[in-house]
Amino acid sequence: MAIARFRFNGPEKRRRLDLCVSENVEGLSRSAAQRLVRSGAVAVNGTIEIRPSHTILPGTDIQVDVPEPEAESELAATPLAFGVVYEDEHLLVIDKPVGLSVHPGPGHESDTLVNGLLVNYPEIRDVGEPERPGIVHRIDRDTSGLMIVARSHGAHELLSEMIRERRVRRAYTALVRGGPETDEGLIDAPLGRDPRNRQRQAIVDDGREARTRFRVQERLARTTLLELELETGRTHQIRVHLSSIGNPVVGDGVYGRAAKGPGGLARQFLHAAALSFTHPISGETLGLTSPLPEDLQLSLDAARRE
Repeated sequence: MAIARFRFNGPEKRRRLDLCVSENVEGLSRSAAQRLVRSGAVAVNGTIEIRPSHTILPGTDIQVDVPEPEAESELAATPLAFGVVYEDEHLLVIDKPVGLSVHPGPGHESDTLVNGLLVNYPEIRDVGEPERPGIVHRIDRDTSGLMIVARSHGAHELLSEMIRERRVRRAYTALVRGGPETDEGLIDAPLGRDPRNRQRQAIVDDGREARTRFRVQERLARTTLLELELETGRTHQIRVHLSSIGNPVVGDGVYGRAAKGPGGLARQFLHAAALSFTHPISGETLGLTSPLPEDLQLSLDAARRE
């Protein structure tokens, strides 16, 4: 174990802590720097800081307890199919197909959206979190539709801030069992780990705030087509909230019923259908949409015939 001390003096007006550490400690990769920060091995002006994204200003003193170097595996670039609906030098908007995980994790080390992005956009490798480069928000593996990816450090920081401050409108389309009593409403219920099943989310008193707005688009015989807008972006938020009011998403075997949906649909009927936001660099207003994938459209047509 060695101790590294340095002072951040720019030239930038601010810098992420993990970047400061990796750039000023020889032989330390960014992912290793991030792990050191989270483990409590980094002090900022004499105080332990565990957030890799903590903002460092010029004149800040940083101390790092540096362990023996360790070998690290690099994210693989893997050719995968996905749509790109918007692209410039700062960001991408991806139309993610169902079944594609966003970033590597247990069981999915090289077949995720991140791995696919690295084929044509290798510059994202050093943007944002090392384990999920370029990613500023996620959608579930079994949900299709639109999501934003950053291509530059500046865009990543600004987009992440916009997501936190709820300045990105994210609209979803869902087909649910039954239907809500009102044509529109707000589900406001805190979410956290289900104390009875840690693999699930649940409404819990001490959970993080979570709000989902819904609007009925079409009432059918046994189901209802909803438009949903996220005011917060918690894990499985839409699915848990809709289940809590007695209208689980069709095909959701975790928070609803495992039975197939209309037309034999074998997955959850949930699609990230629209994104609108102000471009963080150019200031342009972007409004992007994604039509229902074929399997969801066929299921909706079947529901209309019931």
